[in-house]
Amino acid sequence: MRLLLISIIQSMLLCGGQVLLKLAMQKAGAFAWSLEFLTRNLTNWWLLACGICYGAATLLWMYIIKNFPFSMAYPMISLSYVFGMFAAIVFFHEQIPLTRWIGVFLIMTGCVLIAK
Repeated sequence: MRLLLISIIQSMLLCGGQVLLKLAMQKAGAFAWSLEFLTRNLTNWWLLACGICYGAATLLWMYIIKNFPFSMAYPMISLSYVFGMFAAIVFFHEQIPLTRWIGVFLIMTGCVLIAK
């Protein structure tokens, strides 16, 4: 159960990083391989917040793989897909078809079975 709780937190941080990255890229303007694009994004606070989420998720991941069997820990990353679905609805107002909800249910079921 401890692995499941820590994995939920780690997956939420990963998902948060992805949401913040998408928001940062929406603010970034047109993509270009230029110094102007790079400097404009170095002052993008959404991108900084994304990096903080990824950094925290990485630290938690290091703790997880140090203290739990890899065969249990690695599948738990798939929880970030579940949070991603909810983030798509809440932050980006996307419509999610039934087939994806079935997939989310199967992922959640698998994580519970693996954590036991």
